Amino acid sequence: MAQPFAPRSRRPLVVLLCAQFLLSACGATEIPAIGANARWPQPALQISQIEPNFQAPSATHCARPVQTHETPGMRNVQLERPRPTPAPTVGRLDAAPPETLRKAEPAAAAEKKAYGSSARELSAAMAPVAESAPAPAAVAPASPAPRASIAQPAQVGRPANEPVTAGMVDDNADFNEYLNFRGRTQVAHRERDISMRYLLQVRDARGAVVPDAEVAVQASSGAAMWARTDAGGRAWLHPLAFDRTHSQMYEVTVRKNGRQGTAFLQRGQKSAVDVVIDKPGAAPARAQLDLVFLIDATGSMADEIAKLKTTLRTIADEVARLPSRPDTCFGLVAYRDVTDDFVVRRHDFTDNLDAFQGVLNGLQAAGGGDYPEAMNEALAETVHQLSWRGTGTTRLVVLLADAPPHLDYSGPQYDDSMVAALSKGIKVFSVGASGLDKQGEYIQRQIAQYTGGRFVFLTYKEGSNPASGRGSETRHDVANYSVQTLDRLIVRLVSEELGKLPAGG
Repeated sequence: MAQPFAPRSRRPLVVLLCAQFLLSACGATEIPAIGANARWPQPALQISQIEPNFQAPSATHCARPVQTHETPGMRNVQLERPRPTPAPTVGRLDAAPPETLRKAEPAAAAEKKAYGSSARELSAAMAPVAESAPAPAAVAPASPAPRASIAQPAQVGRPANEPVTAGMVDDNADFNEYLNFRGRTQVAHRERDISMRYLLQVRDARGAVVPDAEVAVQASSGAAMWARTDAGGRAWLHPLAFDRTHSQMYEVTVRKNGRQGTAFLQRGQKSAVDVVIDKPGAAPARAQLDLVFLIDATGSMADEIAKLKTTLRTIADEVARLPSRPDTCFGLVAYRDVTDDFVVRRHDFTDNLDAFQGVLNGLQAAGGGDYPEAMNEALAETVHQLSWRGTGTTRLVVLLADAPPHLDYSGPQYDDSMVAALSKGIKVFSVGASGLDKQGEYIQRQIAQYTGGRFVFLTYKEGSNPASGRGSETRHDVANYSVQTLDRLIVRLVSEELGKLPAGG
């Protein structure tokens, strides 16, 4: 199993200075160091930076019964619930370090923050529920009656057989418009500076793309980031998201199956960063797909969950018939909030579609109460706790939610999880359900753009009225999109990802 990159003493600054001189002299963007003997960089991390806290994807299969783990909420630990407080209103904190957000919280958020923290501490002390045990098929967990969340619309009660339509935007394809969206959207969020963005393309000596290659990017200061290339051998790099020293030069090192290549990235260059790896290994005979549904399971999500239940089989069948005939593993992570009967309930990967359909059928929408939910905790478990398969796998998450995460809780934060997702080669397709506000849209688009995914949003006949039925209108800040049914759109996204694989994979 590939291990996280451990810190070591700082590489001499002269290496990057020499590279900068060479680039300024000849304009090159590729300085290959091809071969198995090239040394893998071990960046010296700054004191303010967190060492990579993830294990590289390493599972070899998903031929197992569904395994379920649940983090209980405060309702299940029978503690007295405090009086609900309104969701805090916080101004936009652009270009600010994460700790600034906590300093800017209004006093009204203090009680909720302490409440959420104590719930997580109690949950962590409790034994896992049904760990490593098969989940019962089609048995609904005991849950209270659904209750609408503050600032969310009441259930619209669409017929189960009515199609759900959706649009999609690719914020990496129209990056300038995405930057404009960020500039005009004043909401609280966790800031990562992505204004400086570069495309990394990895190929072998014959010119074929190299998917799922490990990437390390380091500055002369020791600041570092990690990524894995997607099915097309590409990854988007955002140096300012991890390097506050604003270095002029970065070393980009790529490896796969013991083969390695290196290039240098100079700030301001217009071209992509190209890295060549000699003989990185043959592509697998059959594509491997790890597909996770990450779902807000609070009361206002009943319609969306019901639709997913009825279309899962169609999605799975159409994915199975794609030209690559993928070997697919399915995972499910549901979340509510610390005040509910569970915070996160995750079902690890399985290739047993009947069993997976059973746990999905058992999921009921309930709880909520304030607008934000436990997306931070759920995304962290999705990235770090599921048994993602190793080299050669396409890893996708479909995040379906109608509310943003709590920014007033301590614990995992979504921006750290999206950085780790890129490190593990996990793309997130964020789906904005009915009722998603500006803050929710901003954060969902942050996660999708950084990981190389797309932002998907439900559409209606009247954009601001989910009860108006299927249509092509939306209240989200998007333009130039086409509309399909949600299940067809999910299949399309999967098909486009797998279609990037080289022949034989």
